[in-house]
Amino acid sequence: MNPSERLKGIDVFVQVIQGGSFAAAAERLNLSPSAVSKGVTRLEQRLGVQLLRRTTRRLALTDEGTAFYHTCIAVLGELEQAEVNMRQQAQAPAGRVRIDLPASFGRLHVVPLILEVAARYPAMQVDISFSDRFIDPVQEEVDLLVRVGGPDAWPAAVGHLYLGAQRQVFCASPGYLAAQGSPQSAADLAQHRCICFRQADGQTSPWLFRGEQVGDVERSAMRASVILGDGEAQVAAALAGHGIAQLPLWLVNPHLAAGTLCLVLPGMAVDGLPINLAWLKRREHLPKVQVLLEHLGKHLKVHGGG
Repeated sequence: MNPSERLKGIDVFVQVIQGGSFAAAAERLNLSPSAVSKGVTRLEQRLGVQLLRRTTRRLALTDEGTAFYHTCIAVLGELEQAEVNMRQQAQAPAGRVRIDLPASFGRLHVVPLILEVAARYPAMQVDISFSDRFIDPVQEEVDLLVRVGGPDAWPAAVGHLYLGAQRQVFCASPGYLAAQGSPQSAADLAQHRCICFRQADGQTSPWLFRGEQVGDVERSAMRASVILGDGEAQVAAALAGHGIAQLPLWLVNPHLAAGTLCLVLPGMAVDGLPINLAWLKRREHLPKVQVLLEHLGKHLKVHGGG
């Protein structure tokens, strides 16, 4: 078989998986849904295997389709890298860059830095999404992402840079503390109104406490008076005097400086989840990705307060 024949249908197949439907792939490729469907069918016939299970409601990869999809992604990535290597490295950053950020940390600390880069290179198009769940940048074709937390082991195709750990502190409004008193120990917190965080899975996050040994962190479920699934909403509740919250220092620093929030039990502050910058290794040499990695790596260091 001619090598060029082997490439036929691969891009169509990949676009179907990434778009989630024949219609979405057709829009991306400027083809009709029928042409996209026929392209995948021809690919299956050539390979002699079924790649997709088709129902009236959804498409699903077969085991063979999953394996072939990952191979296609690797092949297309190598072709893209080969093109990059042929370009002059002095080329001005241009084109679309897909970025995914955690909601609050991203809006407050990362987006301003990205926009600084975008302002210098108007030919770049930064496409930023926000999510607090961990996403696979290989599967979802994201060029770079920032994550609070992350996997125990990053995929081999993903580079990452540790930016620091977010410092978790207890805080409340001056009005609340004046009315209810300031706790003097961790045990006293049980007598106070607690503003807690609801995770994406519906569970309420435990609070973190300093353990007996240096570096140890203990977790304790608290009886919550207010439960919110957003850090900035927790800050708003604390500012309004609804109780004590445990929040990242990078999120509450401006309010502590302004005196609208006060630290509670400052000696019980602990380091929480790590913050990482991650990216697709096969795209790290693209000028548009490289300038963002350099700028974020230099300026997005988290030293407790962010």
